[in-house]
Amino acid sequence: MDSHDEKWDGSGYPRGASGTDTPLPGRLMAIPDVYDALISDRVYKKAFTHDDSVLIIAKGIGTHFDPDIGSVFLEVANQFQAISFAFRDQ
Repeated sequence: MDSHDEKWDGSGYPRGASGTDTPLPGRLMAIPDVYDALISDRVYKKAFTHDDSVLIIAKGIGTHFDPDIGSVFLEVANQFQAISFAFRDQ
């Protein structure tokens, strides 16, 4: 599935799909994919904090992310933090 790289406003890839033209699984997976990328160290960046990651995602609601799914993420963001802590790389 590559539709998680599409953006709500159509600026994503590979097809530039927007809104509900992006399949629901892709819209659902976009947020955990970005969250994981933000909270993880990469060779080109240090990890963001959970709070900073949530703020970045919140700013992307309606442009990058489906507004309905984004609002639910904000309600359960602390659960994302708990899950990421429980399953972090050792």
